[in-house]
Amino acid sequence: MNDTTQLPPIPDRLSINPRSHHYNAEVLKHGIGIKLNDKEYTNVEEYCISEGWIAVASGKTLDRKGNPLMIKLKGRVEAFYQ
Repeated sequence: MNDTTQLPPIPDRLSINPRSHHYNAEVLKHGIGIKLNDKEYTNVEEYCISEGWIAVASGKTLDRKGNPLMIKLKGRVEAFYQ
């Protein structure tokens, strides 16, 4: 099956949280993979390629609003379509 549709360009910064300014449903519906220092992560909440960081949930810890507590991991970030 040939898929001739053009994929949108991968943004420099993207979040999966719909309340975020960096949320982009058009890109997310195609499935984005993230690598940090050549290791693939499946639990990334937000990333920024130019600044070199990803945000992931810190276990089961919650903040005061009930959202997962996020930590930033720094390194070389690569984003790709799965």
